[in-house]
Amino acid sequence: MTINFSGRHYPSDIIMMALRYYFAYKLSYREIEEIFAERHIHFDHSTLNRWVIKYAPLLEAVFRKRKCKVADSWRMDETYIKVKGKWVYYYRAVDKVGAIIDFYLSETRNEQDARAFFDKAIKSSGLPRKVVIDKSGANAAALDTLNIHLWLGGYMLCMVEVLAVKYLNNIVEQSHRKVKGKMHQCLGWKSWVGAESTLAGVEVCDMIKKGQMINSEGMTLWEQFYSLAA
Repeated sequence: MTINFSGRHYPSDIIMMALRYYFAYKLSYREIEEIFAERHIHFDHSTLNRWVIKYAPLLEAVFRKRKCKVADSWRMDETYIKVKGKWVYYYRAVDKVGAIIDFYLSETRNEQDARAFFDKAIKSSGLPRKVVIDKSGANAAALDTLNIHLWLGGYMLCMVEVLAVKYLNNIVEQSHRKVKGKMHQCLGWKSWVGAESTLAGVEVCDMIKKGQMINSEGMTLWEQFYSLAA
C-alpha cells in the first residue's frame, strides 16, 4: 500500500514531518504552524487538521502490515475520551509486555461495543490465549459470547481464559497515558473523525517507540515513521 500525496500544495516530507510532530509530542496545531513558519514554511493550522484526518488512517493501515506479532496474553481496559464535549469510551489492549494490540472508540460501553473491540483486535492480532480484564460485566459478557461461539464451532481447545485481576491490568492502565495526554493537550476533540484520526496517529507513534515495527533495526524513530509514506 502506497500513500498518495498528489494534489497537495506541500511535498510529502513536509506533511509527514508536521504529522509526526503532532502525533509524537504534546504540540498543538498552532504551535506546529509556528515551528514551521520559523523555517519559512507557511501553512495554516486548519491545513494540518485536514492532513491529520486524511493521512492518519492511511498511516495506521500501512503500519499494521509492518507490525510485529504480539503475545497471546492480553490486558484489556477502557478509558474516557472527550469528543464534542461528551465523555466517550476508548477501548485498548496491550500484551503482557506492554506491546499495543488494538484500540477502538465507542460512544457507549456495553457488551456489543466490547465485542466489536475484540472482533477488531482478533482480526488484527489473532485469537488470544488469555485476556485480563477489569470488573466490567460488559467485557466479561463479550468474552463469554466469544467462548460460546468457539465451543459451538468445535474449537474447545481455543477457548479464551478470562481473568479479572486488578494488579495485572496496571500495565494497560499506565499505557493510556499517551492518549490521555494528547486529549488534555488539545482540550478534547471537536469531531469524531478528528478524534479517531488523531488517536490512530498517536498509537502508531507509540507502537513505533515500543519497537513494534518489523525490519526496523538501525532506524531512528522518525525514520521508521517516515518510511510509512515510502
